[in-house]
Amino acid sequence: MLAPRDRVIRHEDYALRWSRSTSFNDLSCEAGKEVLAPVRPDSAVPRPVDASSKAPVTDLPAPSADSSRTVLSASDVSRALRRVAHEILEHNKGGADLVVLGIPSRGVALAKRLAAVMESVEGRPVPVGALDVTMHRDDLRRQPTRSPMHTDIPEPGIDDKVVVLVDDVLYSGRTVRAALDALSDLGRPRAVRLAVLVDRGHRELPIRADHVGKNLPTSGTERVAVRLLEHDGVEDQVTISAGESR
Repeated sequence: MLAPRDRVIRHEDYALRWSRSTSFNDLSCEAGKEVLAPVRPDSAVPRPVDASSKAPVTDLPAPSADSSRTVLSASDVSRALRRVAHEILEHNKGGADLVVLGIPSRGVALAKRLAAVMESVEGRPVPVGALDVTMHRDDLRRQPTRSPMHTDIPEPGIDDKVVVLVDDVLYSGRTVRAALDALSDLGRPRAVRLAVLVDRGHRELPIRADHVGKNLPTSGTERVAVRLLEHDGVEDQVTISAGESR
């Protein structure tokens, strides 16, 4: 006799299995809800086993450890940056008092692209520069040998301006924290906002982006790679691949 929690009602071609969901990953949206799901009778039949390998025979090859997939193409990157540029202008009610600073290295190229889009919309230049965060990083003790990058603050500075920090990928938030420390050494902006091409989550500090090109859910072991024409000499793309945990 079948247990009450595992009753099967068989029809001519299908079997309806009555089960109780015990996980948020099951078919039910909430734990504890019961689900009546159609199941083909042959779906419960074990897969054949190859006698020589003693392993189940499968139709799909095992995924490669170094395989990667493209999540943003060149056209996707272009559309995302145009949308972010319009969001910045809308939030600021125009381009007045804006200063766009890219965090090296790829953040500088992205900042210049955003400024170019905003200039085409506003009809006037938007100041753009670069902000090096090397000496403000919190991992200098573990990796003391670093080459400082170039800091370029456009005239007339950042005092009483709305500064938009730009980076390619937002991850733990530690690079942005270092950027805020570096910015405080240069002046006192009226407001600071953050624009990123990709937000992959896994924050370690209470930092949130104001403008995001792409929210990309990832695991802690996956690697997100951004390639830009100005910096890498190849077509724009964002890829995600398996990698070692930090």
